[in-house]
Amino acid sequence: MFLPDYLLALCSFVSMLSRAGCLPRVAWTGCRRMGNFTSSSGALTSTACAQYIQEVVSQNCVVIFSKTTCPYCKMAKNVFNEIGAAYKVIELDEHNDGRRLQEALAQMTGARTVPRVFINGNCIGGGSDTKELHQQGKLLPLIEQCAPCCAATSSEGSGSGQFVSAK
Repeated sequence: MFLPDYLLALCSFVSMLSRAGCLPRVAWTGCRRMGNFTSSSGALTSTACAQYIQEVVSQNCVVIFSKTTCPYCKMAKNVFNEIGAAYKVIELDEHNDGRRLQEALAQMTGARTVPRVFINGNCIGGGSDTKELHQQGKLLPLIEQCAPCCAATSSEGSGSGQFVSAK
């Protein structure tokens, strides 16, 4: 079957968005051309990941990019649980594009380590930074500055003590 180039390009673009986690998971196997999977360049994937991160961070007051076995990630989550603050967690080790997301986070924040904690759109650092801000009494005021649209708990599973693995 012959497909015009513009359809192949569209198919490749949709496939890239799907791999970047920007589309809901459906029974999508990608496009095939002469038996080879068409893929996009690494730069596009990096851009899509950065856009995904910016979207998640802009729609939630507190976002923690985490890994399930990381003790510093658990430290950050515990701080927010202690103060009863709503937050969204993206577990990178359970996310299909976790490695790419972590690379994009490194480019955006200057640190490759997890957790990467964002409050009101700003990266405040990692687990130790979060704990230190809490001990200094500076964490809650940052959360209270969140825009009303971001501070509300969403139906996607954000919330105090609820861990969300966004896939």
